[in-house]
Amino acid sequence: MNKVNLEIVGLTYSESSTGAYVLILGDKNSQRRLPIVIGSAEAESIAVGMEKHKNGRPHTHDLFLRFAHEFGIEIMEAVICRFRDGVFYAILICKQGDELTMIDARPSDAIAIAVRAGCEIYAYETVMDEAGIIMDDMEKPSVDDNDDEPINIGVDKSNLDLLTIEELEELLQEAIDNEDYQKAAEIRDEINRRK
Repeated sequence: MNKVNLEIVGLTYSESSTGAYVLILGDKNSQRRLPIVIGSAEAESIAVGMEKHKNGRPHTHDLFLRFAHEFGIEIMEAVICRFRDGVFYAILICKQGDELTMIDARPSDAIAIAVRAGCEIYAYETVMDEAGIIMDDMEKPSVDDNDDEPINIGVDKSNLDLLTIEELEELLQEAIDNEDYQKAAEIRDEINRRK
């Protein structure tokens, strides 16, 4: 199965889900983005791992990596392997000697471990096709003439079911143009639910 090499583009607080964050992964070879809603503990762990911050005591993901190293297990890569019913699934590809093993993981945990292990993060092409969003860097967010802030398109998730597919696709493009990946993910999920 074809894999897409990803990098962490951003990590932002989710305005629509209390205590949640949106992890934005970007295709290294195109303008596609993959927004994933994750918990606050996982967001903190990813941020700490990216900053290479050393704590006095190991976090859970640090402990997992230390455990793997002590037993001669190398974390080779993290792969977001499936997107079903609005939920992402991932695996860690591990190597011990000549043996490769796949371990089921939540994407947030797999990425927190991958950041610490210094290994690549991938998604299957099918996941990117279904859940990815194309971001055109040439497009600038729309701004109101009297304000420098991007226009809030005001998507209310409870009203998405009242809109047509064409209206949803238009809102999706506006959300992408405004770099509001959380709203774009909600709209994308509504479109996918109808297919």
